[in-house]
This record gives sequence, structure tokens and C-alpha cells, in this order.
Amino acid sequence: MTPAGRAQIASATGVVPTSGGAVLKYGNPGPVSDLLVRKAYTAGYDRRLRHPAWTAEHLTLASLGKSRVEGAPPADARGDRTNSAFVEDESLPAVFRAKLQDYFRSGYDRGHMVPAADAKMSQEAMDETFLLSNIAPQVGVGFNRHYWAYVENWCRGLTGTFSDVYVFTIPLYLPRQDPDGKWRVTHEVIGSPPNIAVPTHFAKVVLASRPSSPSKPDVHEISTGAFVLPNAIIPDEASFETFVTPVEAVERAAGLTLFSDAVKAQSKHICKTTKCEVIVRRFDDAQKRPEMRRAVSAPR
Repeated sequence: MTPAGRAQIASATGVVPTSGGAVLKYGNPGPVSDLLVRKAYTAGYDRRLRHPAWTAEHLTLASLGKSRVEGAPPADARGDRTNSAFVEDESLPAVFRAKLQDYFRSGYDRGHMVPAADAKMSQEAMDETFLLSNIAPQVGVGFNRHYWAYVENWCRGLTGTFSDVYVFTIPLYLPRQDPDGKWRVTHEVIGSPPNIAVPTHFAKVVLASRPSSPSKPDVHEISTGAFVLPNAIIPDEASFETFVTPVEAVERAAGLTLFSDAVKAQSKHICKTTKCEVIVRRFDDAQKRPEMRRAVSAPR
């Protein structure tokens, strides 16, 4: 008992627990993630999984170079993906960094969480989308190079009907029920040594706003929606709306809070204010994405 009569609980060794500062005297395990602020996006990097925990973007016609605004860079000053290359993010500690060698012959594409096409405002902005801290392993044919690209294009297309579009991209690890009835999370790990986790799913969560009426330009109509896609081949004919998922389900699975309760309460579902349909655009991936050709050679 203390002089004041309060009980004091000792540890099994008989040592009285100390304050947090003393416990962390020789090292602090954190942070769990690194906040990365770039020209075209902000991201939270997961050191354990070695890919983004989430990325966030703010898309407008101006940011995509689709409108003439004062001070906007001329067309010849915008980013060109043929001048970009995948590079390791040296701002991160080397031991927690994704490395080029990790993806070599892995069977997966280096999938952009923030698409290069969303960062055309400058070459620097586009180059930052090629940092491996913006990359996660994705199935190539049928997903990263096709259906996922259609979804990215749909997000950009929202700027045609909404003044501001906010896009969150979130890698997920979702459970699957096995034949024995139990639910398990199983995922591949790539690299040498194996250290980059391969997400089972990816989420695109959007919040789009626009003036509710010409007479009330300061009052905005807000639309939100979440879509969860498996990291697998998805047929072109798959309906985009089949991937609709409650925002709350994504938040719960990712351990994130994306929108406040107030925003959720006043927003409409995005599929009720615009068409939730992707445009299928098949093209020669090698010609459209030169880095796909580079991916078959050993990293420098």
C-alpha cells in the first residue's frame, strides 16, 4: 500500500510499472506508417506490407490539364510518362523500402495506386507516381492493364460533372471462407527475401462535390461511393456496380476513417448522381505503357 492507502500493483518480477517515457527509453516501435506528401497526392506508407496503406487525390479539370486556368503550365511542360521510370523511394528507411528487385519476375505488375495519368501537371508530379512507395503488386492482364485502368479512367471522368473529386485508393486483405467453414486471410508475399505483401483486393472510394444550383454556388451537393475489386482477372463485361461496397465496410476492413458521420449523412450515393459504368478501352499495352516493356528486363 502507498502512504495514501492506494494499492500499487507490481509486475511478476516485483518491479513497479514505470511511465511510458521510461518504457520507451531505448527505442520507440513507431511510426506504423509514413505520411508522404507529393505534388499530386498524399499517401500513408505501410512499412510492414511495403506498399501504401492508402493514397488520396484531389482531381479537377484543371489538375488533369483539361481546362485553361491562369497560371497553368503549357502543354509542353506537362508530365510525360515515357520520361518516367520506377524508382525506389529513398525518403524511406532502406530496411522498409520496396525495391525494384522485389518485383523482378514476381508475376505481378507494379500497380500504381495513384495513376500516372492523374499527375500530368508536371514531370516531377508524374515521376512521383513511379516511386515504389506508390506501388502495390497487381495482377497484370485482366486487372491492372485493363479493368482497374477502366476504373481509374471513370474516376477522372467524374471531373466532367463534378467540380471537385476526391479519390482514395486502398489495398485490402479480406478473409475468405474455406471448406471447413472457417474464415482466413491468405495472401502471397513477393521479393527476395519475401517482404512485399500482395493485396487480395483494392478499394476505390470517391467523394465528389458540385454546386447544388447556379443560384447557390456555395452550397454543395456531395456524392460518395466505394468499390472493392479483387486482385484478379476481371472480365471486361463485368458490371462496375457489382463492386459497390458500403464506405463503412471499407473503413472497417482497412482500419481507416475516410469520411465523418456528418458527411456520410448528407451525401448521396455516387451511382444515383452519375452513371457507374466503366468504358472498356482495349489497346496495345506495350505501346501505350512503355514501362511495361521495361518490366521484362532486370532492374538497374
